Amino acid sequence: MTAPISVFGTTFQNPVLLAAGTCGFGMEIAEVVDLEALGGLVTKSITWEPRTGNPAPRVTEFPAGMLNSIGLANPGAEAARRDKLPWLASHLKRARAIVSVAGHTPVEYLDIVEHLEPAEGFVAWELNLSCPNDAALGGLPFALDPPALDEVVRGAKERTSRPVLAKLAPNDPTIADTARRAVDAGADGIVLTNTLPGRVLGPDGAPVLGAKKGGVSGPALRAVGVQAVAAAREVVDVPLVGVGGIFTVDDALQYLRAGATLVQMGTASFARPRQPEIVARKLSRRL
Repeated sequence: MTAPISVFGTTFQNPVLLAAGTCGFGMEIAEVVDLEALGGLVTKSITWEPRTGNPAPRVTEFPAGMLNSIGLANPGAEAARRDKLPWLASHLKRARAIVSVAGHTPVEYLDIVEHLEPAEGFVAWELNLSCPNDAALGGLPFALDPPALDEVVRGAKERTSRPVLAKLAPNDPTIADTARRAVDAGADGIVLTNTLPGRVLGPDGAPVLGAKKGGVSGPALRAVGVQAVAAAREVVDVPLVGVGGIFTVDDALQYLRAGATLVQMGTASFARPRQPEIVARKLSRRL
């Protein structure tokens, strides 16, 4: 077994977490996956208002991975606080939960953090900064909008006693600089990375997904994620979390060797729900 990993003010029994958007709030997969065998999980991104998500179809495969456009479907901040977080508090004893937050304005992020901060059941925040900033002309994603990134990270830190992790976007030509900016704003850790924008067309030339475009995940994202971790490690000294295309223990080791402290798995669990457990077990032997 690996030694416990002390980071973000708590202890993770191993480095393998389930990525945001791939495991719901844990309860949805608890009968299939042994959550307590993992380091932890990241919840679905929570928005202030409930969201039903994008039109179907929402997920499709292609030879190098998967494309999804879920549209941040979630029950909203109030229902998450009332129904979801108490389940995590009562059912996870060894695994750790991190709450993902998403918004289309800086105020939305901060309102969610303030509303959920008193709740139990989680140890840290993950700010999903791939959402467009609708409060600004042009609506750039927060991760690509430096002033907006500063506002969200600083504001979140002011409203919580828990660690704040900034999840960045891979389509960022200056991702190391963005990581440094997030740390300067107060981020306790950096998550690298989110999905890449992509589109798959059917034989008739029409987009396969109902929302036309989506996020690329799976093996196609792995090299991008490993490079992002390596680039960020050169300029920041906070813990890094590697995510993107991890299917095997060797995939996870690439991220750890590049400088990550923890890793997250997502797409692999759609193909093989117990694959994260297998990777966690094998990783313990290898390390």
